[in-house]
Amino acid sequence: MGPRRSFRLPSMSGGMRFAVSVNVLLAVVLAGILTFLVNHLAQRHYHRWDWSGTDYYRLSDKTRSLLASIEGELTVLVFFRKNHPLSDEVRAVLSEYQYEAEKIRPHAFRVEWIDPERDLARTRDLLKHYAVETPNVVVFDYGGRRKYVPDRALADFDYRLTEHGPSRERLNFKAEQSFSSAIQSVMLMKRPTVYFLVGHGERNIDDYDRNTGYSGIVKVLQQDNVDVKLLSMAVRQEVPDDCAALVVAGPDRRLSRVETDLISGYLNRSGRVCLMLDPAVTTGLETLLERWGVELARDVVVDPSQTLSGRELFVTAYGDHPITRRMQRVATMFYMPRSINLRSDTTADSTPEADKPQIVVLAASSASGWSENNLDQSPARLDAGVDRPGPVPIAVAIERGTISGIEVQIRPARLVVIGDSSFISNGALATGVGGSEDFFLNVVNWLVDRDVLLAISPKEPHRIRLEMNRNQRRLAGLVLVGSGPLAMILLGLMVWARRRR
Repeated sequence: MGPRRSFRLPSMSGGMRFAVSVNVLLAVVLAGILTFLVNHLAQRHYHRWDWSGTDYYRLSDKTRSLLASIEGELTVLVFFRKNHPLSDEVRAVLSEYQYEAEKIRPHAFRVEWIDPERDLARTRDLLKHYAVETPNVVVFDYGGRRKYVPDRALADFDYRLTEHGPSRERLNFKAEQSFSSAIQSVMLMKRPTVYFLVGHGERNIDDYDRNTGYSGIVKVLQQDNVDVKLLSMAVRQEVPDDCAALVVAGPDRRLSRVETDLISGYLNRSGRVCLMLDPAVTTGLETLLERWGVELARDVVVDPSQTLSGRELFVTAYGDHPITRRMQRVATMFYMPRSINLRSDTTADSTPEADKPQIVVLAASSASGWSENNLDQSPARLDAGVDRPGPVPIAVAIERGTISGIEVQIRPARLVVIGDSSFISNGALATGVGGSEDFFLNVVNWLVDRDVLLAISPKEPHRIRLEMNRNQRRLAGLVLVGSGPLAMILLGLMVWARRRR
């Protein structure tokens, strides 16, 4: 063999090393600039695809059309706890709203998240400017007009009474319907004015008392873009022209004939009235109600199958009406309501169809309930031939001036009668179920012609149910618990056997 030859790499001069270093540095800088530009362009001009099989977060064409009509800036404040069960889903839906709005016009849809448990300073500011006192609410602000969407409006639940108390199971997710309807509401320019009658011991909208006050429900109305005012017919002998609806809430004294005539005349002029009348009270409105096809009895509706203490009445089944159409499986809690009986003599053939009152029962007891006529009887029991067996109506909606099957631009008169005024008191809203507030809001919105929500179907959560018997559950538990240690033992034996070879 010949002698080995050694190879030596040619050495680089200092100038060449400097040139290579500069070249590498420029390449790194240019790569960084290119990465920044690509990222910047991708952030401003991007497209998203929904590869999910259920279209759970995909927005409807109605929502896209609504977002395209936004002219100013719409601010959305999400006042949600981070650990709320709907927090992630709300964030995903609002990101879709923001993406669709930004495609049409930049900065038209601004979303701000506030965690009340962490952002304490922003929470105090929100409390001051937006009057948000409870968390888990979404506020839509457009030109100073605001709409508040609480978490209970984002999903429907199946409420049931069990031996351990009320229980609920989530049925769907309807954030798009609630959010789009809120956007549509704040984009309307005119705010309706609702008057509360005073002077007969009615509920006081400025009263903060838990049992008698109505300050809570008034705040809810104001958050729903409704102006609330008081009306004393002793001072003003007329119903104001700007009255979109008149509410008579729990009077404990009789109205005069002049006052009932004013209310009747207002209804005859296509007015809108809500009467909430408590048991065992003669209000002077009985004759007016008879002309509208209903009458009140001096009784209390009880239902052992729909109560916990015997004083309240849970209602989860409703009539088919715009007020209650979106409340199926949502519980409303009334407190010892009186019954509302439908008169059979209001459908006489001689009455023009447009003048016939169209009556729909909104809420009633179940078949196991009854109307207790002996108010002093304790405990209450069904006396055959004396008490009326269930189902017994406790709330009705009446409309007059419309002809079924004919579309005419005539404003009908509307009247809602509820046999209880305690179900929306401050204490009831604080300790009761969320359906009571929704029920009254739906009543007001129907009276002032704001009962139309965007027809967007709620999304049903995708559930995978695994049903196993007792032996299968035991076997699954043994596999899950024992598979890990068993795998480690087998792996150790394999390593030991291999090393023995």
